[in-house]
Amino acid sequence: MDKFNYEANGYNKVEVNKFVNDVIKETEGIIKKCQEQRKEIKVLQDKLSHYENMEDTLKHSLINAEKTADNVKSLAREEADIIIKEAKNNASRIVGEALLKARRIEEERDTLERNIKIFKRKLKIIVEQQMAVVEEIETLDLDEK
Repeated sequence: MDKFNYEANGYNKVEVNKFVNDVIKETEGIIKKCQEQRKEIKVLQDKLSHYENMEDTLKHSLINAEKTADNVKSLAREEADIIIKEAKNNASRIVGEALLKARRIEEERDTLERNIKIFKRKLKIIVEQQMAVVEEIETLDLDEK
């Protein structure tokens, strides 16, 4: 604390008044600085609150994105399973149709083979009959001469 000069009626008024004015100015400066700091604290709290809200929003967005990704994966697996099942069914159907077609072709082949054998036998019989006729003609020609 400053030391004031002492006069007849007490301390020197000018020195005391100057000291009081200095204290008032300093106090006003401190009050002004406190008000500015309060404003800055309020701005920073508002920013913090804004960033916390953004953080919560981002967290929720990430959670929703993860859930969506999981759902998409699940749906993709289900769709892949369906496609595989349909492909297996189609493959089974195609193989079945091919087997039926192969059986029909085999039956047709067997029928053609039987018909060829029958045709050969009939042709052989006809040829033999014609040969008999030819031999008969030769015998007739010889007898007539």
